[in-house]
Amino acid sequence: MASTTTILLKEDIESLGGRGEIVTVRAGYARNYLLPRGYAILATKGNVKQVEQERGALLKKAAEERSTAEAQLSVMQSLRFSFERKAGESGTLFGSVTSMDIEDALKQKGYEVDRRKIVLKSPIKELGDYVVPVKLHRDVTLELPISVTAEGEVIQERLDEPEEESAEETKEKAPAQDESAASQSETEEE
Repeated sequence: MASTTTILLKEDIESLGGRGEIVTVRAGYARNYLLPRGYAILATKGNVKQVEQERGALLKKAAEERSTAEAQLSVMQSLRFSFERKAGESGTLFGSVTSMDIEDALKQKGYEVDRRKIVLKSPIKELGDYVVPVKLHRDVTLELPISVTAEGEVIQERLDEPEEESAEETKEKAPAQDESAASQSETEEE
């Protein structure tokens, strides 16, 4: 059987729990990942007592972080992003839209969001409209609408329309030019 260890979380960890919680995990996970990175400490009597004393400060800090995230959510609600990528005829992209692309787009708009907070299970590899969750806080999530279009698609549509119009316009202008040329030649003869 695998041995377990009781630890005290110092950070919010998605799959385990929130800061200040005491959880039981496998010993290897605690020893090799959580403890060295500072995400948790061993849940000894002394550590638990120390955290209990700091609980008030932790709760206050957590409340501030949540209110900041909610304020950021209200500001970011109106964001929409559109990405242009090369695509095949079937709508499959030659490449993808990743959380790094979304992070860069957010940075260009002036928002600093860690790409690990962008919950994109797999890169977007097809044309279409998507909603990507962005975790601003453990309890606050932004639903970010994203549109992926084919590169050159909009430009091609715009180019097709003026060409058709310009062909019609030249037909309309040609007789008018002939008439104006004829009227000029009549005035020159007089």
